[in-house]
Amino acid sequence: MSNSARRVATDVGGTFTDLVAIENQPDGVKITTAKTDTTPPDFETGVLNVLAKGGIAAADVEFMVHGTTVVINALTERKGVTVGLITTEGFRDTLEIARGNRPDFFNLHYKKPTPFVPRYLRTEVPGRMTYKGEERTPLDLSGLPDIITLFEKEGVQAIAISLLHSYANTSHEEAVLAAVQKLWPDVSVVASHQITREWREYERTSTAVLSAYVQPVAAGYLTKLNDGLMSQGLINPPYIMQSNCGVDSITSTSKVPIAMVESGPASGFWGAAELGKLIDEPDILALDIGGTTAKCSLIENGEVRIMTDYWIERTRQSAGYPIMVPVVDLVEIGNGGGSIAWVDDYGKLHVGPHSAGAIPGPASYGKGGAEATTTDANLWLNRINRDYFCGGDATANMDAVEKVLTALGEKLGVSVDEAAQGIVRIANNNMVNALKLVSLNRGHDTRDFTLLAFGGGGPMHAVALGQELQVKKVVIPTAASVFSAWGMMMSDLRRDYFITQLADLTEGAATNIESVFKETEKKASVTFKDEGVDASNISFLRYGKFRYQNQEHTTEVLLDGTITDSALEDIAEKFRIAYEREYTYRLEAPVEMVGIHLVARAEVGKLEMKPAEMGYSDATPAVKATREVDYALEGKCTATIYDGDKLMPGMTFDGPAIIEDAGTTVVIHPQNRVNMDAYRNIHVLLERNA
Repeated sequence: MSNSARRVATDVGGTFTDLVAIENQPDGVKITTAKTDTTPPDFETGVLNVLAKGGIAAADVEFMVHGTTVVINALTERKGVTVGLITTEGFRDTLEIARGNRPDFFNLHYKKPTPFVPRYLRTEVPGRMTYKGEERTPLDLSGLPDIITLFEKEGVQAIAISLLHSYANTSHEEAVLAAVQKLWPDVSVVASHQITREWREYERTSTAVLSAYVQPVAAGYLTKLNDGLMSQGLINPPYIMQSNCGVDSITSTSKVPIAMVESGPASGFWGAAELGKLIDEPDILALDIGGTTAKCSLIENGEVRIMTDYWIERTRQSAGYPIMVPVVDLVEIGNGGGSIAWVDDYGKLHVGPHSAGAIPGPASYGKGGAEATTTDANLWLNRINRDYFCGGDATANMDAVEKVLTALGEKLGVSVDEAAQGIVRIANNNMVNALKLVSLNRGHDTRDFTLLAFGGGGPMHAVALGQELQVKKVVIPTAASVFSAWGMMMSDLRRDYFITQLADLTEGAATNIESVFKETEKKASVTFKDEGVDASNISFLRYGKFRYQNQEHTTEVLLDGTITDSALEDIAEKFRIAYEREYTYRLEAPVEMVGIHLVARAEVGKLEMKPAEMGYSDATPAVKATREVDYALEGKCTATIYDGDKLMPGMTFDGPAIIEDAGTTVVIHPQNRVNMDAYRNIHVLLERNA
């Protein structure tokens, strides 16, 4: 018998495909969750499987949103298609020259990342625009038929077009795009102006190339997903989660799939912002800990910060590849449940960034893992219930855990317990440093923020991290292990428009700036209208990108209302305040605008959460047992174990305690106090606030 599910979100990860289905009922919100194995290369099969496991009939679904790692996986695993590039005469090597700011600066043997397009497939057309958008040399397409012939001969499956200064004037790119589509109607083709209107030639070209590289793969996947769901009775096509914390139509996403390169993390952080509004906590440090990585982002005044300075495969040894699309501003480190603990040549313990992955996984999985991981340490310290491992779906191999921890302890000259404690402490320290990068390092006081933690590992470490950072409190959302999927259902239809527009903030500049905003708003409105979105549901958010005159990079500032000359000085002062907070100083220099950032949003069925009635404060009905738990910092304590599924709104209790559900474990330290809110979120008041 199927559930009458009205809102459904599915999230395809590297290992698992998650589902959250939510339905408002008279007595509160009914939440259904499910998790199945991801099914590469036919990822859509995993989506259909998880719907079946959750007892969800596609015909009962009113609104569906979908997030996927298909794009990022295709890039990192090099499973895209052969791409040909068409660029301005004399600039075919921009992609290979790249930038000089390599991370491994003093390495004389440094090698730049290999371009996604080899030189023989990088072609040129005569014609030139200036940075002001004025035509310097007319476009000459007489050689285009020969370029197409070359591409066909070499097996090119997608074409990227990126011409000099097309951010200022798109006419040349539009002409090349139309000519390519006429000469070769069946080829997949994308022009840089369709993705971004920001300057920086290398970054824009890289973005166009990477988008072309994954476009046929992503479009094919989305088509099969839509066909599969429709064949099972889905009424409305699913929306697709984007990297900018919004959703977009499946048609629009298929044209520019690079926009969903980080759709998974984005949905989690957007969910954190929306949950913060529900519980009156607009300033949040959001933390997502999975099996391989920990990701964090800062949310201020209920708004997630979006940026376009995004790179893939960037490490201490490699510059990586830029993708100039709107992506949630986050810091990611290699610390998750599967992160491997190791000892360096100097006898120092490290945790991560390498991970045991799903296969063989941590030693406790019993699948051949031969190195200690964070999960193994948490099991040994009794923080995770070894008799309720993976929600009772698996049996923890404690013999293997003892073996790998003993080997690690011998290298360090410590006991097994001390080795496990060390792993947890160092993992916590790594995560604290990541959280500082998005908060303290940018001028924010963590004491003003609430730490909201989710993912399979977030609740395990959140309280210790919160105590170290002295946050206001820690919040663990209900269904924390699938919170990213929940966040998708809180998202609006959203598109971000970045337009390069140089302007000194002097008298007379406001008219031109306002006209750029108005023109972009009109374009966005037309696009939404063409997709059947009612104009009354559309709203806009304006940002400006500013810098001190002659600086290289910018700081973004939220703008209120119409831009007028009288408002320019206030705008400049807002920039100075934001700049000083992040960089600790201000300059006596003119301020100039570099570009606009317009956010266009429309509601398309966002879930409205209804609070339940607050009940009794006594949490005794949720008590499962007691056991001795090693808290790594406070030592061993007898902790009360609570069944997370039985904790109801209004219940309160004190630590030391452990909360267990099928997806995750929440570690409540001594001297903490727990309150359950009307949405069944767990609020942990830390020792200083308890």
